[in-house]
Amino acid sequence: MGSGVIAAVDSAGFKVAMRQLAATVTLVTTCEDGAWHGMPATAVTSVSVEPPSVLVCVNRSASMHGPVTRSRKLCVNLLAIQQADLCSDFGARPGTQRFGVGTWQAGPDGLPYIAEAAACLFCTVYDTFDYGTHTIFIAKVEHVLADATIEPLVYLAGQMGGFRPLGSA
Repeated sequence: MGSGVIAAVDSAGFKVAMRQLAATVTLVTTCEDGAWHGMPATAVTSVSVEPPSVLVCVNRSASMHGPVTRSRKLCVNLLAIQQADLCSDFGARPGTQRFGVGTWQAGPDGLPYIAEAAACLFCTVYDTFDYGTHTIFIAKVEHVLADATIEPLVYLAGQMGGFRPLGSA
């Protein structure tokens, strides 16, 4: 890679390229019939400011897919830099055991959230689209909890870390 040669895409080459796309690490959660569900995700992005909305991609084979599809509610917890261990532990545990790590609270619609996160977006699913192995959820942000003084946890090239602006020491 980086040789300047353009090649036909294959899954391995696509994965290598996408590892270069930096993203805030998120834990996406939902609540269905009082039961909490969640997953780590980097396939999350803003869609629009008016109305405030986000896009979240979920693999249809993920345990989270059914609950978020049925509840039509989700929370995007944008993690803080000091929450790298929380993300690793959360992803390694099955089902509701994931909520045994970190300090979780119930927010609007019972959605689980982490108050110490850099931000939490409480959303209602507006529309869905199936593409490839995933469902793309377009969700309207109904409530937000954010602290601009908290440094976000960033995922890049298979690693988690912080962000340093150009020109900083």
